[in-house]
Amino acid sequence: MKILVPISKVPDTTSKIAFTDGDSKFNEEGIQWIVNPYDEWYALVRALELVEAGGGTVTVINVGDATADPVIRKALALGANEAVRVDVNPSDSYVIAKEIAAYANDKGFDMVLLGKETISYNGSEVGGMLAEFMNLPYISLASKLEVNGDTATLDRSIEGGSEVVEVKLPLVASASKGMAEQRIPNMRGIMAARSKPLTVVPASGAEAKTAYVKYGLPAPKSAVKLVDPENMDELVRLLHEEAKSI
Repeated sequence: MKILVPISKVPDTTSKIAFTDGDSKFNEEGIQWIVNPYDEWYALVRALELVEAGGGTVTVINVGDATADPVIRKALALGANEAVRVDVNPSDSYVIAKEIAAYANDKGFDMVLLGKETISYNGSEVGGMLAEFMNLPYISLASKLEVNGDTATLDRSIEGGSEVVEVKLPLVASASKGMAEQRIPNMRGIMAARSKPLTVVPASGAEAKTAYVKYGLPAPKSAVKLVDPENMDELVRLLHEEAKSI
């Protein structure tokens, strides 16, 4: 089985977020970059598990510039067989999906498995667009994935419950929590990653359909008022007069 896993470079969750150029650009100075957790912990690890059980290869792909290479090497250290980077700095999800499709359409992948969203934008857009560009069925928000021959069985959450879907390969699926358990690369994997192929390919020239005009930080949290547990009258007064309804 040949599995393609798109991965994104995202800021570590402990990074201090700031913007430049009139809040129109994300300030990357001092940012620690990581593999998007949904791509790494769930999509990549489940792909590796499927290949370990039934044979095949896992290829990771990133659409980005050379600053993404250390993040890609992390995916190789976890066990991916090879990596591809499309050499363009994408400006929206459309470009990412279009470039991945341009690379993958003639490569004979049995499955494209990616995280349900990135933790930086939470857009959940790439999977659906990618399936459209590759003319493949798309299953989103899958929390379980099994493969038997040329049929994949996926569980996913829906409003009020869950559903089980059977789909003939090839397909595109996005992975959510529950798909797999996080792995930590060992020293052998880290050393092996240095010699695994990371192929850089030129972009196809896809043009962005959207642009980010301005970013903004969430409003600062309001101060906390502490009330003595013996002073219930004051607590009741604050709840009636100052507390905002949720």
